[in-house]
Amino acid sequence: MVTRQRGRPRSFDRLTALEQATMAFWEHGYETTSVSDLTRAMGISAPSLYAAFGDKKTLFEEVVETYAVSYGAYGGRALAEERSAREAIGRLLREAATLFTEPGHPRGCLMISAATNCSTPEVEEALRTRRNENLATFEARIRRDVESGDLPPDVDARALARFSGAVLQGLSQQARDGATAEELTVVAETAMRAWPPAAAPTAPREEAR
Repeated sequence: MVTRQRGRPRSFDRLTALEQATMAFWEHGYETTSVSDLTRAMGISAPSLYAAFGDKKTLFEEVVETYAVSYGAYGGRALAEERSAREAIGRLLREAATLFTEPGHPRGCLMISAATNCSTPEVEEALRTRRNENLATFEARIRRDVESGDLPPDVDARALARFSGAVLQGLSQQARDGATAEELTVVAETAMRAWPPAAAPTAPREEAR
């Protein structure tokens, strides 16, 4: 009697599959990307997806974590490497103008576009929390410059951070709508001209004679 051997599980490169899932979520958003869309994009079966990544929500959480340290890492680098808030956020917006439109991946920002029409509360809240954390980081950096005297003392750090975040979100949407890198760079430069001027240096006190 011949015993039929079970087929071996399909093997695949996990990192490649994760990248393909990133592209699918980035292009279509969380809500409208189905499990069948994901398995087709990743080239794996549904059982393989569940075994390797868990359910759709768990896979998306891993996609977002990976995106944050790869495609989305430009913002953290700008904030860490530039001397002032003005230079850091200016660089961040200019780099976003390029990254949001470069070939090889969907346009815009995954963390912004993936939340569009999302009706899954946990996913929507997680993305909102990340965006609010970015705003808080902007605000802290701006406030530091106000306290150090690099920006005028009457600057509203929270309002300026929200303004910068709104420009970033607008760049993402306009990239999705077909704007070029050059057009978005002009937007970024225009936004930076709306920033308050640097604080005037304090004149040294004259010593009493």
